[in-house]
Amino acid sequence: MPIKVYKPTSPGRRDMSGQTFEEITHSKPEKSLVTGLRKRAGRNSRGKITIRHRGGGHKRRYRQIDFKREKFDVPGTIRSIEYDPNRSARIALVYYSDGEKRYIIAPLGLNVGDSIISSDSAEIRIGNTLPLRRIPQGTMIHNIELQVGRGGQMVRSAGTSAQIIAKESEDYAIVRLPSGEERFILQDCLATIGQVGNVEHGNIKLGKAGRKRHLGIRPTVRGSAMNPNDHPHGGGEGRSPVGMPGPKTPWGKPAMGKRTRRNKGTDKFIFRRRSKKRR
Repeated sequence: MPIKVYKPTSPGRRDMSGQTFEEITHSKPEKSLVTGLRKRAGRNSRGKITIRHRGGGHKRRYRQIDFKREKFDVPGTIRSIEYDPNRSARIALVYYSDGEKRYIIAPLGLNVGDSIISSDSAEIRIGNTLPLRRIPQGTMIHNIELQVGRGGQMVRSAGTSAQIIAKESEDYAIVRLPSGEERFILQDCLATIGQVGNVEHGNIKLGKAGRKRHLGIRPTVRGSAMNPNDHPHGGGEGRSPVGMPGPKTPWGKPAMGKRTRRNKGTDKFIFRRRSKKRR
C-alpha cells in the first residue's frame, strides 16, 4: 500500500501523509456482520477511567472478525478487501461454500477471488489456517492462538508476522514474535499463513492534532506543568527538575525502565525475552 504525501498548503498539511487505499475493493461493510459500538472513553464497567487520554473521535461500527477460523474443511472465496476503523489491518470478506459470510484479517498478498480454507491438511498458502504442527519451520504466520479453540490472540496488527523457529518436542513449538520474544506455544493451536497486510501503516504521519482527535485520543499534559497535588513532577518556581530518583507516574510509581510483568504463571512459556539487557 503506497503512502501519499500532501502538499504543504497549510501548517497542518506540512509533513502530513496518508493512505491511498488502493487495495480497498468495497467501501460499505456487510450488514449482517456489523454491530453497534458504544464509546466508553477509557472507562471500565464500573465507570472508572482505566485508560487515560481517551474520548471523542469519529463514530464507528464494529465488524465481527472470525479470529477462531473454526470452519474446518469448508473452502471459502475472498469477495472483497475492506477498511476497518477499529484496527490497523485490513479485513477480507469471505464467502464460504455453504453460504456463510465471515470477515478475517487480510494478510499481505491475499486478493479478491483467492480461495482459503481451515484444515489439518490445508496447503501452505497465504490465508490458510492450520495447526502449528502442520506448518513447516521458518514459515511466516499471524493470528496465533495461545489456547486451543480460543481464537487468535497474537500478531493481528498491520504489517506484523511471527515465525516458527523450532519444534523441539511433540507438544510445543517455539515461535518468534514481532517483539523479538521467543515463546513456547502448543502445536495444536491454530495459526494463519502469511504476514498481516497494510505494512506501511507505521510510516504514516498524522500531521496535526485534529487527526489524533478523530481517532478518539485526547491530549496528554506534562506532569511538570501540573500542580504538586496532581503529579509528583508538579510545582516549583519556573521550570523545575523531577527532584526524585527517576520519573514517576501520577500515582508515584516508576515510569521508565521498571519491569511491570506480574504473570509469573506463564514465565515457563517464554523461551527467550525480547530484551537482552536485564534490569
